[in-house]
Amino acid sequence: MAVAAKKQKPALNPQMLRWAREWRGRTLEEAAHRVGKTPEDIAEWEATPGGPTVRQARTLADFYNRQFLEFFRSTPPPIREPRLVTDFRLHRDAPNPKETRELKIIQAWAEAQRANALDLFEEIGEAPPSLPAELFSTPDSPSEEAAERARRVLKFPFIEQTKLPASKRDELPAIIRKKLEGLGILTLKHSGLADFHARGICIFATPLPVIIFGNESPAAQAFTLAHELAHVSLKESGISGKRSKDAAAIERWCDQFAAAFLMPRSEVAALLGPPRRPQLEEMTDEWLNGIASHFRVSAHAMLIRLVNLDYIKASFYWGVKKPLFDAHEANYKSFGRPKYYGSRYRSSLGNLYTGLVLEAWNSGRITNHSAAEYMGIKNFEHLFDIRSHFAGS
Repeated sequence: MAVAAKKQKPALNPQMLRWAREWRGRTLEEAAHRVGKTPEDIAEWEATPGGPTVRQARTLADFYNRQFLEFFRSTPPPIREPRLVTDFRLHRDAPNPKETRELKIIQAWAEAQRANALDLFEEIGEAPPSLPAELFSTPDSPSEEAAERARRVLKFPFIEQTKLPASKRDELPAIIRKKLEGLGILTLKHSGLADFHARGICIFATPLPVIIFGNESPAAQAFTLAHELAHVSLKESGISGKRSKDAAAIERWCDQFAAAFLMPRSEVAALLGPPRRPQLEEMTDEWLNGIASHFRVSAHAMLIRLVNLDYIKASFYWGVKKPLFDAHEANYKSFGRPKYYGSRYRSSLGNLYTGLVLEAWNSGRITNHSAAEYMGIKNFEHLFDIRSHFAGS
């Protein structure tokens, strides 16, 4: 009988295995679960030579967001960690170091995609687009006027929003994202934001400011995209989270901008007339949902807008409806299935970034291997899937 060959074990540096795990903030238990071993096995690998197989080590490298070859180094590589952008989330507890680490990882990923996009613009011989001066505002600017200017800059007339069939209002975030990317705002999607009660991140830089949004409901995504656009208009980076009465002044302005962007005051007045005096004490779900449907937004966003425009008393929102809205949004789960293998990469990176990769690849300026690296893809089949679906969508 033939004797099965023993699995290859590379000469890894145990200290680098431990460094990489701790750098990424992973526990022994988490690492063990990822490779189907025990925490004691991982601890032994980090203490003595002769640790994991090549396959196990590559799995750990991916899990730690490090390069496999770093496990062979004698000392850790020099790393420039980003300074976390201003955190506008509301914290009740002391800052969580692991949470900060995870948010830095997301921010570093986004900054790397921006650097890649700038490289790709150079590869294809084009200059990145510059944002028009009309887009920019200050916190002292009326948010209504700033939002109206933004719609003009984006070439997004309100009728384009309302003519969207009610059955397709979940497509509104994709439409807004396309407008942002067309203007030259790199718009990325990262599912990890929700784990830290973050809804969006803006990294302002010129050219190519970056907006990151997460896997909220489509209506919430639309509001988050508009909110982060407000951060771009203020040239203000930041992490945005759940809203409250105690939100920072900039967050309140950005919320007002987002509401005015999606539900312009003039359009609300055209539908409902001027606010009544005294304000309404409450409204039925049927009425609220009907108004929200007209604007293709969520009932949550619509009610906040009606409160801010003095149609409804704030106590109805804060005391009655907000807890219900929050519970509903916390339980939201997307059940959509990818249309093709590469869709999740394209969804994460957006059409602006994906289009740059494909243009550089199709023109022969970068290789198949480089195109796959830019997209974060290991299976070339996914890369060809993306190319075959991109032109027709």
